Amino acid sequence: MVNSITDPLTLPCGVRLKNRLVKAAMTEGLADRRNRSTPRLENLYRRWAQGGAGALVTGNVQVDRRYLERPGNIAIDGPQDDTAMRALERLAGASADTGAEIFVQLSHAGRQTPKYINKRPVAPSDVALQLPGGQFGAPRALTHEEIEDVIDRFALAASVCKAAGFAGVQIHGAHGYLISEFLNPIANRRSDDWGGGLDNRARLLMRVVSAVRAKVGSGFPVAVKLNSSDFQKGGFSFDECLQVIEWLNEVGIDFLEISGGSYEQPKMMDIEGMEPPENERASTKAREAYFLAYADEAARVAKMPLMVTGGFRSRDAIDEALHSGAADLVGLARPLCVDPDICAKLLSGEADAAPRSEKTLRLGEGYLGPKSANNLIRALNGFAVMAYFYENICRLADGGRAREDLALLPAFLGHQLSERRMASRLQR
Repeated sequence: MVNSITDPLTLPCGVRLKNRLVKAAMTEGLADRRNRSTPRLENLYRRWAQGGAGALVTGNVQVDRRYLERPGNIAIDGPQDDTAMRALERLAGASADTGAEIFVQLSHAGRQTPKYINKRPVAPSDVALQLPGGQFGAPRALTHEEIEDVIDRFALAASVCKAAGFAGVQIHGAHGYLISEFLNPIANRRSDDWGGGLDNRARLLMRVVSAVRAKVGSGFPVAVKLNSSDFQKGGFSFDECLQVIEWLNEVGIDFLEISGGSYEQPKMMDIEGMEPPENERASTKAREAYFLAYADEAARVAKMPLMVTGGFRSRDAIDEALHSGAADLVGLARPLCVDPDICAKLLSGEADAAPRSEKTLRLGEGYLGPKSANNLIRALNGFAVMAYFYENICRLADGGRAREDLALLPAFLGHQLSERRMASRLQR
């Protein structure tokens, strides 16, 4: 049977998605000073749910408020008081009457916690991010007892999400956050049961999946987001990704999202990293979707449905991915910041492709000076692109319209000031 963009999909646990388009995770930064959900988040997800996608995956919901990806993250790291629980319930209900299902992406930021959140983040080993600008502090290595606590935190957060009425959870094992760091031998230099061979480096992911499943039961969807590769020399490789997929087959997840990259090598945003990417397939460069070539091979191993996110814009490319069997679900992220109705337009045929907002500061274009200066320019360009989309997310959350013509430099500077202001107001 050839899959179509409009076909429903029944997940292994029995939950049915109304079509094959998913609003993929993007960090929103709209939580309050206590890292609780807010009416702005409810407005945003109500707007996105009305836009036609079969499922919506939230941005980083953190399992430990000490190590946030940004100050405006929701954090679920203990029993919720009535105010926090009612806020989560309202967010879970934001898609009511649309048929869209909301999944919560659960994450731990690890060493990718900004310095203005925590000057001393945690990681598998005390290996600092290789990024200019000094935004991230040198991490300390987690103890065995702390790793066990991380596992418990994921399980607790998943149970809270189920109680609040969300459709499912996604465990974030990609993009250089804590679980991804454990998988990456560059970041993970441990010599105990959590480091060394892949079976040890994948132990945290597998233990988290098992603990979450035990906590929420068999009828509640549990998904995983996994890097196809870190695209770093000596990092987590595609061959290792295929092996992890085989292990995930045995524990029974409901879908697997294939992505790639990290802050050091941000392939998930099609942004140039600090070094030339390793193990990048030539066919990937030629295609619209960044990770489709990897998903095509992963589909031969995976027993669970596969979701592919990154670079998709046209209905033709989405249909090709579904028809080929490389993907069962296709994730769209940044296009929904510019046109929140793009899924409905693609499904109905009103639009042939999503808007493509390729933004760059182009600071120092053509600059041939020291490598460190070039890396700083790359980092600034990457964070400025992110700020452009953050600004449009805020506009949608406030009931406004997205703007394609936002100037990047003011968006970048405003975002940096806002993040630090929010961090200073956090109630820990």
